[in-house]
Amino acid sequence: MRNWNDVPFVDLLVESRDGEWGKGEPEVGHTEAVLIRGTDFAGINEPDQNLPRRWIKNHLVERKKLQPGDIVFEMAGGTSTQSTGRSALLKRAFFDNNSPLPAVCASFSRHLRIDQSKFCSEFVYYLLQSLHTSGYMGVFHIQHTGVARFQYSSFKKHTVLKIPNLHHQRKIAAILTAYDDLIEVNKRRIALLENMADEIYREWFVRLRFPGYQNTGFTKGVPKGWDFVPILEASRIQYGKNLPTSQLISNGEFPVYGAAKIIGRYSKFTHDHRTIALGCRGSVGEVKITHPKSYITNNSFSVEPLEKTGFFWLYHTLKLRGCKDVIGGSAQPQITLEGIKSIKLLMADEVLRDNFEELCEPIYGLKWHLDNQLEVLTKTRDLLLPRLITGKLSVEDLDIQFPPSMQEAAANQESQPEARHA
Repeated sequence: MRNWNDVPFVDLLVESRDGEWGKGEPEVGHTEAVLIRGTDFAGINEPDQNLPRRWIKNHLVERKKLQPGDIVFEMAGGTSTQSTGRSALLKRAFFDNNSPLPAVCASFSRHLRIDQSKFCSEFVYYLLQSLHTSGYMGVFHIQHTGVARFQYSSFKKHTVLKIPNLHHQRKIAAILTAYDDLIEVNKRRIALLENMADEIYREWFVRLRFPGYQNTGFTKGVPKGWDFVPILEASRIQYGKNLPTSQLISNGEFPVYGAAKIIGRYSKFTHDHRTIALGCRGSVGEVKITHPKSYITNNSFSVEPLEKTGFFWLYHTLKLRGCKDVIGGSAQPQITLEGIKSIKLLMADEVLRDNFEELCEPIYGLKWHLDNQLEVLTKTRDLLLPRLITGKLSVEDLDIQFPPSMQEAAANQESQPEARHA
């Protein structure tokens, strides 16, 4: 580990300020801004992020508005299995996506502005990620009777980091950024493919502009040969199987779906083929196509078509229709099997559904191929992260090409005057 030195965490920073929440309505002396919460960290630089907009006092916006290269740091929240202290790096794309509004981190978070004359923001971000993954942040995670909080002052005072010179920081960050850039591209391609299938479904089964619609007769707005049928005449619905979260295994082979979301992994599976998971508790009504082998918990239904060729039609029908009208329970909203039985679906004729399946198969085939690539890229990045960030895997003698997102950032850093600590 040549050229690696002990650096107190506080020496990395030009400034660090806590967040704001502001007001929900316009007011004199206030500026509209987008706010970043801990729940927004995942995919923060993606264009479809739906961030809250609030009105913040003018002088606070000027003091606390964010800029490219800033790191937003989580100060409160977390769960029993995930400590506070998560972070997100704000890239140029984030500001382009939210222009012209300024951005401010929300209450229960703070921004870290890195001294870019000495340190690479991307490297510091990955270093913080590694500290969180390793459990180091959990030392400063405290749980009182209310919301769990991160002891930032103690973390800042006691944390000393091993850091190489700026050139090697950038090399390490370039490798990890290249993986993250590929991951982001794959995510966008996956979203585009599903949006394509969504749009075909809407065109055929909602707008009713399906192939040959000009020559089709309609009765009360419904094409001939179509009919409303109870959901149990079109599908088989079963509760998932109970699995306490304490039994989840971080390196388990099979994904576990709770409320139609992957909540962990396990050594066994309940389904040996792709199925439709419909959240009945938690994320009630959310619909997801599972992995080929998966475990579906009792927070979800598994929904499968009775006809072999109706899988994609059924998925998009449930996804678009939603289940708000059958949600019950005041203390804990949920969907029961009895409740879901009342749903009726407008079934198109068999030929049209078969044609829709044929169109969707290559679309979802490519989507699932990209899903697999995404999983490989993520695992590889996560394996490289601790080895690169600690110097166990040397980059000193490697000729590394900087990814486009870092080329611009590096140029900006080199053109900036030396920062002064605040």
